[in-house]
Amino acid sequence: MSLSRTEWVVRTIAETAIENEKYFGDLDSVVGDGDFGYSLARGFEKLLDGWDDLDRTDAGVFLKRTGMVIASRIGGTSGPLWGTAFMRAGAAGGDAVTMLRAAIEGIKARGQSDVGDKTLLDALVPYTDRLSFELERGTSVEEAVRAAAVAAREAADATSGMVAKRGRASYTGERSRGSVDAGATAVAVLAERISETWKQGAAS
Repeated sequence: MSLSRTEWVVRTIAETAIENEKYFGDLDSVVGDGDFGYSLARGFEKLLDGWDDLDRTDAGVFLKRTGMVIASRIGGTSGPLWGTAFMRAGAAGGDAVTMLRAAIEGIKARGQSDVGDKTLLDALVPYTDRLSFELERGTSVEEAVRAAAVAAREAADATSGMVAKRGRASYTGERSRGSVDAGATAVAVLAERISETWKQGAAS
């Protein structure tokens, strides 16, 4: 992705995470410790506070610097996972799908988790798979992003039927079934916002 588009996507993610602080926290409090929304918002606020000082040598460097800020500023388990995702994406470079695949592998390694464990991966992987599928068959980028957001939402909603195997929610066992995963839902919300404002980002 171009530097300008990458900047726009990261800023959209940051602003959306801050706006949804209470919502994400409420979701996390059902079976978790409820700090997910707060931690995510504080981390992305720090990122925006130092926005103009981030290294913009190229998109990859920008993402790596973003990841470093997030990893150091977001508390709990979220910081290392989200920070690793951005840093791995930056190190991979290339197109969006390549970056997302690298981010996914980084999250799997750092969190010792995989699809089916009721984590953000349960929305991020379907999102990436659908985006890749649509782009490979020649769908316009805007339509591909929209289809991927739908896939992320459907996958996030489906986590309500899963039992958590990672994170604080895993301590509750069967009680974690019946509520959606906060991380997966956050991915869906972010994907939807990016899709809704994609044309606006093209002008940035």
